[in-house]
Amino acid sequence: MPELITPFPLMLVTAVLAYLLGAVPFGIVMARLFGLGDLRSVGSGNIGATNVLRTGNKLAAFLTLLLDSGKGAIAVLLAWGLVGPDAAQLAGLAAFIGHCFPIYLGFKGGKGVATYLGTILALSFITGFAACMTWLVIALLFRFSSLAALITAVMVPAWAWSLGRPDLIVLTACLGLLVWVRHRANIERLLSGQETRINLKKG
Repeated sequence: MPELITPFPLMLVTAVLAYLLGAVPFGIVMARLFGLGDLRSVGSGNIGATNVLRTGNKLAAFLTLLLDSGKGAIAVLLAWGLVGPDAAQLAGLAAFIGHCFPIYLGFKGGKGVATYLGTILALSFITGFAACMTWLVIALLFRFSSLAALITAVMVPAWAWSLGRPDLIVLTACLGLLVWVRHRANIERLLSGQETRINLKKG
Protein backbone atom coordinates (compact mmCIF):
# COMPACT_ATOMS: atom_id res chain seq x y z
CA MET A 1 0.00 0.00 0.00
CA PRO A 2 1.17 3.58 -0.60
CA GLU A 3 1.92 5.76 2.39
CA LEU A 4 -1.31 7.33 3.67
CA ILE A 5 -0.55 11.05 3.79
CA THR A 6 -3.74 12.68 2.47
CA PRO A 7 -5.98 14.23 5.17
CA PHE A 8 -9.05 12.16 5.97
CA PRO A 9 -11.66 14.77 4.84
CA LEU A 10 -10.04 14.97 1.41
CA MET A 11 -9.89 11.19 1.16
CA LEU A 12 -13.56 11.00 2.07
CA VAL A 13 -14.53 13.51 -0.62
CA THR A 14 -12.40 11.60 -3.14
CA ALA A 15 -14.11 8.33 -2.25
CA VAL A 16 -17.62 9.79 -2.52
CA LEU A 17 -16.99 11.42 -5.89
CA ALA A 18 -15.32 8.28 -7.26
CA TYR A 19 -18.22 6.18 -6.03
CA LEU A 20 -20.76 8.44 -7.76
CA LEU A 21 -18.79 8.22 -11.00
CA GLY A 22 -18.48 4.45 -10.72
CA ALA A 23 -22.21 4.16 -10.05
CA VAL A 24 -23.17 5.54 -13.48
CA PRO A 25 -24.79 2.50 -15.24
CA PHE A 26 -23.41 2.90 -18.75
CA GLY A 27 -24.78 -0.47 -19.84
CA ILE A 28 -28.33 0.72 -19.21
CA VAL A 29 -27.54 4.06 -20.86
CA MET A 30 -26.19 2.35 -24.00
CA ALA A 31 -29.11 -0.10 -24.12
CA ARG A 32 -31.57 2.78 -24.10
CA LEU A 33 -29.61 4.81 -26.65
CA PHE A 34 -29.51 1.83 -29.03
CA GLY A 35 -33.16 0.91 -28.42
CA LEU A 36 -32.35 -2.42 -26.80
CA GLY A 37 -34.87 -2.08 -23.99
CA ASP A 38 -34.25 -2.43 -20.27
CA LEU A 39 -30.97 -4.29 -19.93
CA ARG A 40 -32.07 -5.70 -16.56
CA SER A 41 -34.71 -7.77 -18.36
CA VAL A 42 -32.26 -9.16 -20.94
CA GLY A 43 -30.14 -12.29 -20.55
CA SER A 44 -28.64 -12.46 -17.07
CA GLY A 45 -30.11 -9.08 -16.11
CA ASN A 46 -26.60 -7.74 -15.48
CA ILE A 47 -25.80 -4.14 -16.42
CA GLY A 48 -22.34 -4.84 -17.87
CA ALA A 49 -20.89 -5.23 -21.34
CA THR A 50 -21.22 -9.02 -21.45
CA ASN A 51 -24.97 -8.79 -21.06
CA VAL A 52 -25.19 -5.96 -23.59
CA LEU A 53 -23.41 -8.32 -26.01
CA ARG A 54 -26.21 -10.85 -25.47
CA THR A 55 -28.57 -8.39 -27.18
CA GLY A 56 -26.56 -8.91 -30.35
CA ASN A 57 -25.41 -5.29 -30.57
CA LYS A 58 -21.62 -5.45 -30.56
CA LEU A 59 -21.16 -1.68 -30.84
CA ALA A 60 -23.29 -1.06 -27.76
CA ALA A 61 -21.36 -3.77 -25.92
CA PHE A 62 -18.02 -2.25 -26.94
CA LEU A 63 -19.08 1.24 -25.84
CA THR A 64 -20.31 -0.14 -22.53
CA LEU A 65 -16.98 -1.90 -22.01
CA LEU A 66 -15.10 1.28 -22.87
CA LEU A 67 -17.17 3.50 -20.60
CA ASP A 68 -17.30 1.08 -17.67
CA SER A 69 -13.54 0.61 -17.75
CA GLY A 70 -13.05 4.32 -18.38
CA LYS A 71 -14.90 5.41 -15.26
CA GLY A 72 -12.52 3.35 -13.12
CA ALA A 73 -9.50 4.74 -14.94
CA ILE A 74 -10.73 8.34 -14.81
CA ALA A 75 -11.46 8.12 -11.10
CA VAL A 76 -7.93 6.88 -10.47
CA LEU A 77 -6.19 9.38 -12.74
CA LEU A 78 -8.10 12.39 -11.42
CA ALA A 79 -7.48 11.38 -7.82
CA TRP A 80 -3.81 10.77 -8.52
CA GLY A 81 -3.34 14.07 -10.31
CA LEU A 82 -5.37 16.22 -7.93
CA VAL A 83 -4.67 14.53 -4.60
CA GLY A 84 -2.04 11.77 -4.59
CA PRO A 85 -1.29 8.05 -5.03
CA ASP A 86 -3.00 7.05 -1.79
CA ALA A 87 -6.20 8.76 -2.94
CA ALA A 88 -5.83 7.13 -6.37
CA GLN A 89 -6.07 3.63 -4.92
CA LEU A 90 -9.03 4.62 -2.77
CA ALA A 91 -10.74 6.16 -5.80
CA GLY A 92 -10.30 2.95 -7.76
CA LEU A 93 -11.85 0.92 -4.97
CA ALA A 94 -14.73 3.39 -4.58
CA ALA A 95 -15.47 3.46 -8.32
CA PHE A 96 -15.56 -0.34 -8.36
CA ILE A 97 -17.95 -0.42 -5.39
CA GLY A 98 -20.05 2.22 -7.14
CA HIS A 99 -20.46 0.01 -10.19
CA CYS A 100 -21.36 -3.03 -8.10
CA PHE A 101 -23.69 -1.17 -5.74
CA PRO A 102 -24.92 1.96 -7.59
CA ILE A 103 -27.08 4.38 -5.65
CA TYR A 104 -28.89 5.24 -8.90
CA LEU A 105 -30.24 1.67 -9.22
CA GLY A 106 -31.09 0.92 -5.63
CA PHE A 107 -27.61 -0.53 -5.04
CA LYS A 108 -28.24 -3.36 -7.52
CA GLY A 109 -25.41 -3.14 -10.02
CA GLY A 110 -22.99 -5.14 -12.10
CA LYS A 111 -20.07 -7.39 -11.41
CA GLY A 112 -17.44 -4.74 -12.02
CA VAL A 113 -14.99 -6.56 -14.26
CA ALA A 114 -14.53 -3.74 -16.79
CA THR A 115 -14.27 -1.13 -14.04
CA TYR A 116 -11.81 -3.39 -12.24
CA LEU A 117 -9.60 -3.69 -15.32
CA GLY A 118 -9.76 0.04 -16.04
CA THR A 119 -8.73 0.77 -12.47
CA ILE A 120 -5.72 -1.55 -12.66
CA LEU A 121 -4.66 -0.13 -16.03
CA ALA A 122 -4.68 3.40 -14.65
CA LEU A 123 -2.74 2.46 -11.51
CA SER A 124 -0.12 0.44 -13.41
CA PHE A 125 -0.38 0.04 -17.16
CA ILE A 126 1.85 -3.04 -17.32
CA THR A 127 -0.06 -4.78 -14.53
CA GLY A 128 -3.36 -3.83 -16.14
CA PHE A 129 -2.15 -5.07 -19.52
CA ALA A 130 -1.21 -8.42 -17.97
CA ALA A 131 -4.67 -8.57 -16.38
CA CYS A 132 -6.42 -7.83 -19.67
CA MET A 133 -4.36 -10.43 -21.52
CA THR A 134 -5.14 -13.00 -18.82
CA TRP A 135 -8.86 -12.31 -19.19
CA LEU A 136 -8.67 -12.42 -23.00
CA VAL A 137 -6.74 -15.69 -23.19
CA ILE A 138 -9.06 -17.49 -20.76
CA ALA A 139 -12.16 -16.06 -22.46
CA LEU A 140 -10.98 -17.17 -25.91
CA LEU A 141 -9.98 -20.62 -24.70
CA PHE A 142 -13.09 -21.46 -22.70
CA ARG A 143 -15.72 -18.92 -23.92
CA PHE A 144 -16.80 -18.09 -20.38
CA SER A 145 -16.59 -14.42 -19.42
CA SER A 146 -17.15 -15.28 -15.77
CA LEU A 147 -14.36 -17.87 -15.65
CA ALA A 148 -11.97 -15.40 -17.28
CA ALA A 149 -12.87 -12.80 -14.65
CA LEU A 150 -12.42 -15.23 -11.76
CA ILE A 151 -9.00 -16.45 -12.92
CA THR A 152 -7.87 -12.89 -13.67
CA ALA A 153 -8.92 -11.75 -10.19
CA VAL A 154 -6.71 -14.45 -8.67
CA MET A 155 -3.76 -13.69 -10.93
CA VAL A 156 -3.59 -9.89 -10.68
CA PRO A 157 -1.99 -9.67 -7.20
CA ALA A 158 0.69 -12.06 -8.45
CA TRP A 159 1.15 -9.94 -11.57
CA ALA A 160 1.46 -6.81 -9.42
CA TRP A 161 4.15 -8.42 -7.27
CA SER A 162 6.13 -9.89 -10.15
CA LEU A 163 5.96 -6.69 -12.21
CA GLY A 164 7.36 -4.48 -9.47
CA ARG A 165 4.19 -3.03 -7.99
CA PRO A 166 3.90 -4.63 -4.53
CA ASP A 167 2.04 -1.52 -3.37
CA LEU A 168 -0.94 -2.76 -5.39
CA ILE A 169 -1.17 -6.21 -3.83
CA VAL A 170 -3.57 -5.28 -1.03
CA LEU A 171 -5.89 -3.31 -3.31
CA THR A 172 -5.92 -5.91 -6.08
CA ALA A 173 -6.53 -8.68 -3.54
CA CYS A 174 -9.51 -6.76 -2.14
CA LEU A 175 -10.87 -6.06 -5.60
CA GLY A 176 -10.33 -9.67 -6.58
CA LEU A 177 -12.24 -10.90 -3.55
CA LEU A 178 -15.13 -8.61 -4.47
CA VAL A 179 -15.07 -9.94 -8.03
CA TRP A 180 -15.47 -13.47 -6.67
CA VAL A 181 -18.29 -12.40 -4.34
CA ARG A 182 -20.13 -10.72 -7.22
CA HIS A 183 -19.76 -13.91 -9.30
CA ARG A 184 -21.31 -16.28 -6.77
CA ALA A 185 -24.18 -17.23 -9.09
CA ASN A 186 -21.78 -17.67 -12.01
CA ILE A 187 -19.61 -20.02 -9.95
CA GLU A 188 -22.65 -22.16 -9.19
CA ARG A 189 -23.58 -22.27 -12.88
CA LEU A 190 -20.01 -23.10 -13.90
CA LEU A 191 -19.93 -25.99 -11.45
CA SER A 192 -23.30 -27.28 -12.67
CA GLY A 193 -22.45 -26.85 -16.37
CA GLN A 194 -25.19 -24.27 -16.91
CA GLU A 195 -23.11 -21.12 -17.43
CA THR A 196 -23.74 -19.22 -20.69
CA ARG A 197 -20.83 -19.10 -23.11
CA ILE A 198 -19.67 -15.99 -24.94
CA ASN A 199 -21.30 -15.88 -28.38
CA LEU A 200 -19.35 -13.77 -30.84
CA LYS A 201 -21.38 -14.85 -33.88
CA LYS A 202 -24.69 -13.27 -32.88
CA GLY A 203 -25.66 -9.96 -34.47
